[in-house]
Amino acid sequence: MNPVEVVTERARVARSAVIRVSLAPLLVRAGIFGTVLAGLLLAYPVQVLDGRPLAALAMVALLPAVGPRRVWPTFAALVTVGGWLLSTEGYGRPVALWRLLAVAVALYLAHSLCALAALLPYDAVVDPELVVRWLTRAGGVLLASAVLGVLLVEVSGVGGDRGFLAATVVGLLVAVALSVLLRWLLRRR
Repeated sequence: MNPVEVVTERARVARSAVIRVSLAPLLVRAGIFGTVLAGLLLAYPVQVLDGRPLAALAMVALLPAVGPRRVWPTFAALVTVGGWLLSTEGYGRPVALWRLLAVAVALYLAHSLCALAALLPYDAVVDPELVVRWLTRAGGVLLASAVLGVLLVEVSGVGGDRGFLAATVVGLLVAVALSVLLRWLLRRR
């Protein structure tokens, strides 16, 4: 095939895919864009969010929505974390619990929606109950994580200077217990 035929074939395939797109996968991908963009806007300092940087962040939010099976969800998460570090270390913005939880929620929800979008073809006919159950499960995980995180923050303040050590040890024990549980569940299969 010559290059002109290759380009025309790709254009025909892209046109066919656009015509066959169904509503549910499109809404899931719009949700990905919205959650990634919200996470980016919460993570970056306000001083950076004007003009070209805002357009670049919108492009970063668009990439995982277009290619959820590729490297773009990880790239968007790393850019979000980089923005958080820039705002706290570079601009001296204090760490607020609500903002930290909101960025964490946006990161997890974007990750979960990317996993769902990776399973759904563009032209899939999807029962809305599937998406609702998926989001309900993700909401339960987010609620449990937020409650546990707030409790650990409160526990860390109990012991004065030693409170951070207690929260670190409790967090480490929870992580080890979850790792052991996951390993046991995988071996059980």
